[in-house]
Amino acid sequence: MKNLETLLKDYIDHVAERAARGIPPLPLSAAQTNTVTKLLELGKPSDSEYLLNLLKNRVPPGVDEAAYVKASWLTALARSEKYCKFINPQSAIEILGTMIGGYNVNSLVEILKEEDKIISKAAANVLKKTILVYDAANDIFELSANNIYAKEVIDSWANAEWFTSKKSLPEEITCIAFKIDGETNTDDLSPAVHATSRPDIPLHALSMLEFKDKDSLKILERLKDKQLQIAYVGDVVGTGSSRKSAINSLIWHIGEEIPFVPNKKTGGIVIGGKIAPIFFNTAQDSGAFPIEADVDKINTGDILKILPYKGLLKKIDRSNNTESILSHFELKPSTITDEIQAGGRINLMIGRSLTDKIRNKLKLKPSSLFIRPKNISGQNKGFTQAQKIVGKACGLYGVYPGMTCEPIMTTVGSQDTTGPMTRDELKELACLGFTADLVMQSFCHTAAYPKPIDLITHKELPDFISQRGGVALKPGDGIIHSWLNRMLLPDTVGTGGDSHTRFPLGISFPGGSGIVAFAAAIGSMPLNMPESILVRFKGELLPGITLRDLVNAIPLFAIKKGLLTVEKSNKKNIFNGKIMEIEGLPNLKLEQAFELTDATAERSCAGSTILLSEDTVEEYLKSNVCLLEKMIESNYQDSKSITRRINDMKTWLKKPNLLKADSDASYEEVIEIDLSNVKEPIVACPNDPDNVKEISDVANTIIDEVFIGSCMTNIGHYRAAAKVLEGIKNIKAKLWICPPTKMDEEILIKEGYYKIFENCGARLELPGCSLCMGNQARVDDGAIVFSTSTRNFDNRLGKNAQVFLGSAELAAVCALLGRIPEIDEYTNITKNKINPYSKTLYRYLQFDEMQDFSLSQ
Repeated sequence: MKNLETLLKDYIDHVAERAARGIPPLPLSAAQTNTVTKLLELGKPSDSEYLLNLLKNRVPPGVDEAAYVKASWLTALARSEKYCKFINPQSAIEILGTMIGGYNVNSLVEILKEEDKIISKAAANVLKKTILVYDAANDIFELSANNIYAKEVIDSWANAEWFTSKKSLPEEITCIAFKIDGETNTDDLSPAVHATSRPDIPLHALSMLEFKDKDSLKILERLKDKQLQIAYVGDVVGTGSSRKSAINSLIWHIGEEIPFVPNKKTGGIVIGGKIAPIFFNTAQDSGAFPIEADVDKINTGDILKILPYKGLLKKIDRSNNTESILSHFELKPSTITDEIQAGGRINLMIGRSLTDKIRNKLKLKPSSLFIRPKNISGQNKGFTQAQKIVGKACGLYGVYPGMTCEPIMTTVGSQDTTGPMTRDELKELACLGFTADLVMQSFCHTAAYPKPIDLITHKELPDFISQRGGVALKPGDGIIHSWLNRMLLPDTVGTGGDSHTRFPLGISFPGGSGIVAFAAAIGSMPLNMPESILVRFKGELLPGITLRDLVNAIPLFAIKKGLLTVEKSNKKNIFNGKIMEIEGLPNLKLEQAFELTDATAERSCAGSTILLSEDTVEEYLKSNVCLLEKMIESNYQDSKSITRRINDMKTWLKKPNLLKADSDASYEEVIEIDLSNVKEPIVACPNDPDNVKEISDVANTIIDEVFIGSCMTNIGHYRAAAKVLEGIKNIKAKLWICPPTKMDEEILIKEGYYKIFENCGARLELPGCSLCMGNQARVDDGAIVFSTSTRNFDNRLGKNAQVFLGSAELAAVCALLGRIPEIDEYTNITKNKINPYSKTLYRYLQFDEMQDFSLSQ
């Protein structure tokens, strides 16, 4: 072991350190992989088994830097350009074939051409199981005309042997239940305070459920002793952020190893009374089996029998050898069995597309091996706004609910706590260039108080994104959504690795890092078109009522109609997995419109649209063209992508047009909200965004801390809040101020509003997310908080914090008084301090009208 101890001592120490925590070591770096290859070349038998295991199983696949070292060395061995007595050329090819795709593919294609039939045949055998080949498929097809081994690969792909060689979903699954009662949100599964460890799946998984139930992982370990597959069970599962880290952690505990892929698992069973749509889809992507079924009669330790094809969930009583039916469920989507067999939805899409492509080239009919989505047509009814937008992205007039499609992704967003995971997924997908028209990366969640690992991300991730044709923001620029919204094109579709990627122009379907990487790399994403819920406002806002009150009015009116419940057991939520389409407020500015679409995340909607006027959108795009031009002047990269987006905006401005719902469009439910019935501010109460009440129901509640910030705010909110606090030096609650972008901050400073905040003792935060996710700064333990942030899950803003959510105007009054005001107090303050100045306060960032506007500071 002397060679190892000398050259890999740091790694060996690392292995021991991780083993003490019950987790495997990190994958090998490029330098460590190079060391392994050098040691193998030395040929010391005592080291060989250990080194071969490292080479085969501890190097990341795809286009990781370590994978490049591994693939290059194995290629040299395969061609006899180098020698290792432990790996002959044929073995080298077999190991190359385990690397999924990326740096190994071109080597394998070249080896097909070798005169040595043994190694050519070996290359063909591994390529048959490789689906991440991209344009190399064309090269192999051309080669197949005169190369029998290339022809074998083509025939194998045409026959989908990559798929048929995998195990299918069994008729029966026996498993043991691990149940967490009530709601499990993504903060429970992937705590924000540990966000920096998310790319390190085994390490991050140690924090799963630490705030929800500190003994849960011990219980889980005891269940593993039963030697049965574990099913995670909950009343409501996966609400909240679009974190693949939540699925990663869960599957790490209940899933299966992926051969030759370090520190990542697949599979697992999740059973929920309700499963949030993004979480459900992310489970699909990861090869898990998500089931929505009645779980009331299930307890931890119950032995369950799942009959997937019959839609039955049974409980097994081994004491008397009996079975009882617990509930029925629908196997959904129709392709779920194929997804599980393929190792996940993304694998299925890539592999099926390859098979279809090859069969088309061979002039063969599409393969009947796959379950094909059944599209719905001929309903003889019109399309909604959302259905038209998605239809346009599919080259159709519209798509009906239930139709399966793959809309073009025009805009894709990534933020910094999910970005490192998206980067890793892109590497696994062997992505060296984005196909999506615009991909943007922000650094809004970690800029204010970066940890050492964050600083590395800030340094390395921008180049990774821009080298692939994406646009990288800078730490301190501000919140992803406030920037991404300004890069949108009307009536287009996009996605993002943040649940609040809810476009106010067009439509977006947020997702986990896996599907976001897929969308960026491939330029489209799978979608089973959801039903739509229409929320129609009518009338005029009463004095003192804000858009945030309308945000909270939506769940309040839904509760009154019996469409939503706060109780988690047998939870009713009409919005879950649906598209919310909003009408009746056509003259809102885009910054205002986003407040409404943004909050559809808290309703667990799949997506949202809002009907706006062409004049409003035209004004917004003119401003955005100016902003993007200033980005190029300030050397933001990739400038080609930014220029392309500017040109597309200018093209739309030459001939403005917006899609609208047909008059005979159909909705699953219509919720009408007469604004005259919204008579006082509405707040979400601790600790559930659905737990909404009028302030008269919670007046005089003591407030310890107030946060005015997050993507739910815009510059008008800060001006209004400052006006409430003007002339006040001693406010009664601790106040946090965090504008969404550096442009907002600059204007607020110039206009003197920051001086007001300073004079009253507010804590001024770097533009970005600040308290909202709770991954950096946090409120005091047990604090009672009034916040303008997005959601108020347990322990999110602070340990045991009790959090109310509402408007910036009401937040300022709470800071002033140290309590939630009586309705008359609030009305008097807003009447005297805000209403007379509303035209001045509620102005938005029109960059094209600003003299000397620059991003170069």
